[in-house]
Amino acid sequence: MLAPIPRLEDYGLSPNYGFLPPELPLQRLPHPVYDKWERIINNFQSLLLSKRLRTVIDRLPVLPTSHLDTEREWRRAYSMLAFMAHGYIWGGEKPSEILPPPITYPLLQVSAHLGVPPVATYSAVCLWNYKPIFFSDNLTLDNLATLTTFTGSLDEQWFYLVSVALEARGGPAIPLMLDAINAARCDQPEEVMRCLRSFAEIIDDLGGLLVRMYENCDSHVFYHRIRPYLAGSKNMRDAGLPHGVKYDDGSGNPTWRQYGGGSNAQSSLIQFFDIVLGIEHRPTGEKRNESSESEAEPGMAPQARHNFIQEMRQYMPGPHRKFLEAVENVANIRDYVESHRSNTQLRIAYDACLAMLRALRDKHIQMVSRYIIVKSRESRSMSHTRHQDPSAMPAPTRGAGIASVKYDHSGGKKSENSGSRSGGKRLRGTGGTALIPFLRQARDETGEPAINAWARKLMSGARKSQADAEIEADSRAYARELGMLGYDIPADESGLVVGMAGSWNMEDNGGGLCQY
Repeated sequence: MLAPIPRLEDYGLSPNYGFLPPELPLQRLPHPVYDKWERIINNFQSLLLSKRLRTVIDRLPVLPTSHLDTEREWRRAYSMLAFMAHGYIWGGEKPSEILPPPITYPLLQVSAHLGVPPVATYSAVCLWNYKPIFFSDNLTLDNLATLTTFTGSLDEQWFYLVSVALEARGGPAIPLMLDAINAARCDQPEEVMRCLRSFAEIIDDLGGLLVRMYENCDSHVFYHRIRPYLAGSKNMRDAGLPHGVKYDDGSGNPTWRQYGGGSNAQSSLIQFFDIVLGIEHRPTGEKRNESSESEAEPGMAPQARHNFIQEMRQYMPGPHRKFLEAVENVANIRDYVESHRSNTQLRIAYDACLAMLRALRDKHIQMVSRYIIVKSRESRSMSHTRHQDPSAMPAPTRGAGIASVKYDHSGGKKSENSGSRSGGKRLRGTGGTALIPFLRQARDETGEPAINAWARKLMSGARKSQADAEIEADSRAYARELGMLGYDIPADESGLVVGMAGSWNMEDNGGGLCQY
């Protein structure tokens, strides 16, 4: 018996806006007991700038969550508490290893209710943190504003709002592709083809929205001012949190916890796209078994799932996570198209969806290179230059409390007695793996299910894109620069990865800061 096709309303999803809440986020909690939280959020940037946020929070009473009634109120409380938690941890001269009871106690309760971890997730900063400018208009990028930011900058608002706009534009694809799944069950190729064509157009629109990030989000502001506040507590030894953060709920038994930082990889939308198109992702570096096309046949070992992608589901709201699991049980589009490969138009429509999604991922790789990889290299180049000549340029003014990272020059310079490459450790991203190789592999895997052999070859890494060319050109330029300073770098410098707030080492598995 076939599993039932999931209904959006059972998971709190909107047919118009997908994973955005069915009702607009609250701009203020109605019960007066929460006025103290609201006053902090109203003055949030000022308290961070003056470094008085910790003092104010330490003096707060521990407020109960018993006065939160609706889901909108729970979401508002979670978003506020998550912002306050990250501001408390990263908003001082040094990161705070302890989160006090006024934040911890209600945050743990609110997080448990919503099925999310007690940290600033994608839901806290994007999904539940926006409002329309004109309530009569649609949720387009030009009609959105944020409710809360760390910096108060236009750049930070724009960074969040591009994601909100992507969610809103991609939302109609969810019921559309559920209809396609049902049409495949009923053997209606014309309906499946219609849905796939519309789906390809939606994904193409998302690519156009994504590149609008460049309009109002400066890469320097993003890397040095915004991104540090989104850092989590997992694998943050080099940033000042060797054990993570101690969540003190006032019970006398505080617990050390480690969570990944906020990342758009925690969005459910692109994972939904992968599921309905039958795209499988493998652990970074693992090659596809080209000798067999029957990996999913009965009796065969199941294909390895990418543990970072699976881990990111734990940062999604509980209903969203359950929805993706339900869709996995009914996804049939790829198999249906494969069984109708003689239908040229149907095959082209399916492969077009893969091509559009691959193009979207390629645009993202380009963006990651410009906003993260290049900015990290600039910071390290300045650090290398200061090490050679401390008077050459001033030290950065960014405080250590915002997860600044000190670079180890003793391990980075060539040894006079050895020609070996220095260090040997590669810099890693928030989830633990090399970011660019992870994103490139995810992009190339997007083309692997293509029905047409030529299309599959073209979309699975057979030719380099503009993003690849940019990354390689930057890698060569950076290598030349360090070579002139007397430093050596790993051979595959294109695999350079930095974490949410700078550079640090992590375990070998997992993923990196990836948007899609």
